[in-house]
Amino acid sequence: MIARRRPPRRPGPALLGALLLALALPGALLLTLAPLAAGGGAGAGEGRETVAVHDAAGLRQALRSAGPGTTIELAAGEYLSPFRLEGLQGTAQAPIVITGPAAGEPAVLLGRRGANTLSLVNTAHVVLRHLTLDGRRRNISAVVAEADGDAAHHITLEHLEIRHYDSDQGNTGITTRVPAWAWTIRRNVIHHVGTGLYLGQPGGRAPFIGGLIEHNFIAATRGYNAQIKHQGVRPALPGMPHEPQRTVIRYNAFSKAGHSNPERPRPNLLVGHWPPSGPGARDRYLIYGNLFYENPHERLFQGEGNVALYNNLLVNRSGDALLMTPHNGVPETVHILHNTVLAAGFGIRIDRPAPEREQRIAGNAVFAAEPLERAPGVTVSGNYTGAQAEAAARLAAPQAGLAGLDLYPRRPG
Repeated sequence: MIARRRPPRRPGPALLGALLLALALPGALLLTLAPLAAGGGAGAGEGRETVAVHDAAGLRQALRSAGPGTTIELAAGEYLSPFRLEGLQGTAQAPIVITGPAAGEPAVLLGRRGANTLSLVNTAHVVLRHLTLDGRRRNISAVVAEADGDAAHHITLEHLEIRHYDSDQGNTGITTRVPAWAWTIRRNVIHHVGTGLYLGQPGGRAPFIGGLIEHNFIAATRGYNAQIKHQGVRPALPGMPHEPQRTVIRYNAFSKAGHSNPERPRPNLLVGHWPPSGPGARDRYLIYGNLFYENPHERLFQGEGNVALYNNLLVNRSGDALLMTPHNGVPETVHILHNTVLAAGFGIRIDRPAPEREQRIAGNAVFAAEPLERAPGVTVSGNYTGAQAEAAARLAAPQAGLAGLDLYPRRPG
């Protein structure tokens, strides 16, 4: 059942308890727990019509009739999926907003066998927020830009909890199977899933372009916490940006502590290369202010292409930390700056990069069995390196668990 009303929607100042990664000193970060004010995000206050729904039938009816400026508000309770957002398109000035309660009991979308919970097909300028998606361990995924569409762009996913999509490592929290650009994935908690974020398609199809991934907590995944797939030559689609773009990954926590598939191990985060030529060839990843925490069977981070990775914490007491190496392409322009690294294996390693491009490792604090390993031609300067055991004498609380971890430099005396 649905009820319609037309007064403007007021953005609420809800608070979300989340991880705040604060910059401390060059090469060192302090991990603290602090509340983050929930920003309005795309479309706050834009609603021209508000539709209140209380059950799955009402939600499907509201989705069928929604247009630019519609806000669909779900009451607390359970909604049996699937829900298909096909052809749902707002505008930059009036996005379509689908939201559950900002506080109190949640609106829970329940997974059902045979179909993904939320399917996006030719969807644009849509905001999904304050929802819980529970896969109930069915062999399905949570939010999917489906392959039977042409593209999905200007999508905001924020303040979602995504859980129990872990029947198989291929079950994902958020997936894009078509070209996707201008996505914001913000302040979500994703746990007990096969793979947290899987953005793109094998073979370099379905490029993920100009995304913002920030303030998420992704943990207890069987495979990757997150992977952005490598890209081939991009298709020419209306509205797709052609000028150089940046995909920003910042202030997230990627943890595989106690959860991994030893038969199919994966890094916490893997980023693939950009197109070899044409639009996107000069795109970059900016990866900063993140926590990469534990991986019992793999390295914490792996990448190729154009990457700037700086002001991060990487802690892996079981193995390796950071690797730039050929996967489907090669490391190209790479800057690894001002990170704090603890690892039982190697700390920072660059293998077989493009010789005509610059690669630089500078200003990092690395405590590892093999702190720095580099190919000829990689510039190294101003790093502090030591054995993993030395971290206890140099840093405040490097052996603590996630809640107490503090990698701020220890004060003399």
